[in-house]
Amino acid sequence: KASRRVAELKREINGLGTINIGAIEEFERVNGRYTYLTDQRNDVEKAKGELTGIIREITTQMMDIFGRQFKLLSESFETTFTELFGGQAKLELEDPENILECGIEIKAQPPGKTLKTISLLSGGEKAFVAIALYFAILKVHPTPFCIMDEIEAALDEANVVRTARYMRTLADKTQFIVITHRRGTMVAADRLYGITMQEKGVSTLVSVNLIENDLK
Repeated sequence: KASRRVAELKREINGLGTINIGAIEEFERVNGRYTYLTDQRNDVEKAKGELTGIIREITTQMMDIFGRQFKLLSESFETTFTELFGGQAKLELEDPENILECGIEIKAQPPGKTLKTISLLSGGEKAFVAIALYFAILKVHPTPFCIMDEIEAALDEANVVRTARYMRTLADKTQFIVITHRRGTMVAADRLYGITMQEKGVSTLVSVNLIENDLK
């Protein structure tokens, strides 16, 4: 019985195949690599968790800041449009629950017209809205310097005068350089600079200081 048992054990041992003498070293190498990668994975998952928390915090702050600034701009836009052209206008969020990804809808009602989205307005009415929105932004966040290139080109003369006069109300905080061909804007300016070509191919700069002329 003992002999049979010895024979069985020998067969099982032979069935294991050739002994790998380097198995212990291989195990240590693979185990070290596994431990290293596991630590790296844990570090990455920890960093991911921290970044996710930071993103949530920043997103919350962005929503809060955007919400407050949008409210200020919306109120400024409504007031500015009415002061400039009469009628009424407003800004609306398409999805107030998702303010960072939704669009912004602009609605305006020029005097004597019905309330419409900006896409349904005429070219001149769109110019009204754009000018009012730009001035509203300047009222909320004034800039020291501003260049405007024929922004009133699509307006009739009465609204050109209104735009120029309103621009002067903002001139205490912002210096405007306006490129224009409209008389109403030129009349409201402090200084005029023009380019003439009295001789072919020869440009001449002409300047007029209207403040000094008024004082004289």
